[in-house]
Amino acid sequence: ADRSPSELSEMEPRLRSHLQSGLVCGIEPADRGLRLGILERKLAILAQAGGFLPSARGEVLQFLADRFTDSVRELEGALNTLVARVGGDIARLSLDEAQAILRPHLACSEKRVTVDQIQKAVAEHYGLKQTDIISERRARVVARPRQAAMWIAKQITTRSLPDIGRRFGGRDHTTVLHAVRRIEALKQDDAVLARDLDAIIRKLRS
Repeated sequence: ADRSPSELSEMEPRLRSHLQSGLVCGIEPADRGLRLGILERKLAILAQAGGFLPSARGEVLQFLADRFTDSVRELEGALNTLVARVGGDIARLSLDEAQAILRPHLACSEKRVTVDQIQKAVAEHYGLKQTDIISERRARVVARPRQAAMWIAKQITTRSLPDIGRRFGGRDHTTVLHAVRRIEALKQDDAVLARDLDAIIRKLRS
């Protein structure tokens, strides 16, 4: 996300502290803006050292910020892995390609969460039944949590889009892709949705 010079200057002391100290310290799970700022700053540092332009697709940095919430080391390590593979040309990576590169790292970085567990957690959070999540019901009260569950499945599992679709009542992969993109767009402006997603993911990882 673009930030004004004043926002960057306010964040810079915190970022410098994290980046220069090299501490393995936790970041507040809800402080997504800080995680994105750390990634942007780190990418700029890597670009300067490697002689390339610090370009990256927004969805890739957003994925990293949502996926690596436990420590600065893990967050920066994931970015380092992408840069080591494709250099400064991160902008050419799709979300699927970035996840494929990081898959070995993702698989061993935390406990394995299943799509079934995600469906149950989302259903419980929204006061629904798991059968609602995989049903054909189109009412928004069900459709939005279903999309959220698909987005979470894409973020914290290594399942492909077709595989996720099969676990949501045999849906096509394009339906899952639409859900992922829809939630990604909505949570940028919907603070309640963003908090819901963070809360569900924290519960699944605990």
